[in-house]
Amino acid sequence: MTADRAAAGELTGWAVADPGPVAGGPLARVTRPIPEPGPGELLVRVEACGVCRTDLHLAEGDLPPHRPLTVPGHEIVGRVLAAGPGAEAAGTRVGDRVGGAWLRHTCGVCRYCRRGDENLCPSSRYTGWDADGGFADHALLPAAYAYPLPEDADPAELAPLLCAGIIGYRALARSALPAGGRLGIYGFGASAHLTAQLAIADGATVHVLTRSEQARCLALDLGAASARAAAEEPPEPLDSAILFAPVGDLVPVALAALDRGGTLAVAGIHLTDIPALDYQRHLFQERDLRSTTSNTRADGRAWLAAARRAGVRPTVTRYPLDRADRALADLAGDRVNGAAVLIPDPS
Repeated sequence: MTADRAAAGELTGWAVADPGPVAGGPLARVTRPIPEPGPGELLVRVEACGVCRTDLHLAEGDLPPHRPLTVPGHEIVGRVLAAGPGAEAAGTRVGDRVGGAWLRHTCGVCRYCRRGDENLCPSSRYTGWDADGGFADHALLPAAYAYPLPEDADPAELAPLLCAGIIGYRALARSALPAGGRLGIYGFGASAHLTAQLAIADGATVHVLTRSEQARCLALDLGAASARAAAEEPPEPLDSAILFAPVGDLVPVALAALDRGGTLAVAGIHLTDIPALDYQRHLFQERDLRSTTSNTRADGRAWLAAARRAGVRPTVTRYPLDRADRALADLAGDRVNGAAVLIPDPS
């Protein structure tokens, strides 16, 4: 290690113990020895961790667990306490503030990695699914997949940028929005409210369609041209649309709202079943339907730079780490305005 080892102590946090409906309490409190970083790893003291809808899918079993009792959370802001052998080659030093995101490993040699599509790597691994994440006061991050973060920002406002922001950025690219175009956003949670800010800053007209009245108010406050219920039609045909809500029933709704040649990008890792599509109404006239899979590190770097340039500011609802179960329940019940963020006790 390149610094004194973290003082002997215990990690405290939450793990997915019994996947199922959030009302049944799928999370369990855990106490474990603070891990020692291995080759290429960083040990961080967690300052904040965003609560992503993917965490909810993992807790409720929509995504099958890859290992038992995994600590979820992949929007991690933390201070480097110690570095394993070779970790500082990535440019990170003890004491730096870094971010840990969803993508934590790719092989680097498959055809997808070689062509720049590491998000499609068959050997990819993910924070909070394949390895313990940030619903805890300490976490291990692979240095090669960590992002340097600014010192002059609130860690709670940085956390949602690390997955909600990155995946929204990739989904926006997948939506093929033309310059000055008309963008429809279906669902308006953590990812959508960040993506909307960047699109508006870059000159797009944004129409938000979501079931939450609170979210519609937030959308208008952030500069959306309109905000309506999810199943309603936008006030004008859309050049592009992004579906953030994990609701397959909205796919034909969004496709029908597209203008000729429009594109719908689905942003989530999980989606309920899509109803039968009518070719003439939903796909004819060269409408495209695209999925979005994870992200590349290049996406992450480009997004963080773009967000800073555009002045993107997350709306956050803060929860102490010991209320992680409440944060998930609020997310499931659409009671979170913007993004939920867990804050460990700093002591």
